[in-house]
Amino acid sequence: MHIGTLNRQSAVRSLVLGDVRLTYVVDGAMAMLPSGFFPGFAEDYWDAHPELLDEEGRVAMSAGGLLVERDGRRLLIDAGMGPVRGPVHVSGEPVGHSDCGALLQVLAALGHTPEDIEAVAFTHLHVDHTGWAFTPGKTFPKARYLVAAREWAPHSCGTTVPGAPAADILTLIGAAHTPIDDGEEVFPGVRALVTPGHSPGHTSYVITAGSERLVVLGDVFHTPAQLAHPEWPSRPDVDQGGVMAARKRIAAELERPGTLGFAFHFGDQAFGRLAGTDWVPVPARALLPTPRTV
Repeated sequence: MHIGTLNRQSAVRSLVLGDVRLTYVVDGAMAMLPSGFFPGFAEDYWDAHPELLDEEGRVAMSAGGLLVERDGRRLLIDAGMGPVRGPVHVSGEPVGHSDCGALLQVLAALGHTPEDIEAVAFTHLHVDHTGWAFTPGKTFPKARYLVAAREWAPHSCGTTVPGAPAADILTLIGAAHTPIDDGEEVFPGVRALVTPGHSPGHTSYVITAGSERLVVLGDVFHTPAQLAHPEWPSRPDVDQGGVMAARKRIAAELERPGTLGFAFHFGDQAFGRLAGTDWVPVPARALLPTPRTV
């Protein structure tokens, strides 16, 4: 096992906590323009840290789902971006590029089919986390689709939420989803933490395995720099005050003994722990190489 770097997209990596196996089922790659995706960062931050950027000066990110396996049962947290290749826009502004669509092939290479997934728990309803929900039918036919009630609320009354999937996909999600609330156990040993700010009802998850825990950050943080500077926003955030509160709550969870974190977008350092305000990556076995790069 070795530790990857922040300036590369993630390999398909896995680690075991107690009786739980956790695997990042990578859907594909994103590469974001620092000034476009992180407009509130200190002006000299990226110049001072060129090692955090890829060869073209972009922030390397991945999209995908976290597969949680326990006692022969399987939960998938988020569903990647789906088969999308090309520019990425936020509120009409170009902020990077993507090349995604490998999630089902990666799942198959790991020995699983969509029918094996018992539940899909969404951190939030943005396109890079819901892409394989429907293609066009329900991609995971036996799974419950779990969405925080606060995340679905604006969609239920027709409010347009930036970053959300197309209207036809939202209609399908609306008909298929099961609402969940803060503190609810959604799968054995997996508890929801509703952490609004990035989106109206963004949800993180805490996975407990004996004396160890893993916190799924979702998009509360997009890059480790925000752990040290929680006031630095990401362009898709809809409520900066909410983001600050969510980051404080998640940092407190990460500070608890025996706790690791999982971050979808931290390059090839998806698994790590918080030491002070630093993200310290932990070794996670690379089962497969990075399926897509951009």
